[in-house]
Amino acid sequence: IFKPPQFISIYSPTVSAMSAIFNFSSLITVILLLICTTAYIREMRPTIFDNGMEQVPGQPLIKRKGVYGFCWKLSRIGERLSPFISISCILMAAHVIFIK
Repeated sequence: IFKPPQFISIYSPTVSAMSAIFNFSSLITVILLLICTTAYIREMRPTIFDNGMEQVPGQPLIKRKGVYGFCWKLSRIGERLSPFISISCILMAAHVIFIK
């Protein structure tokens, strides 16, 4: 008797099809990668997130808005909290390799 082949759906309950926004460990991984990437880019090109403006002594501070402002803030976090970000990256790498 002929049996048709059984196909496994990618939407079966055993397969997790969550995006990085809804999975907490993936969200933390994405945030750490963004922080590390923007800090590295800013180290290579220090004025890349300043939107072409220079800080002049005695003038008001540069308003950093939008995507450039968000990237500038992430790179600032990466600069100032560098040891903690490095430790977090190592822990997250171990989590992805051994646990996930």
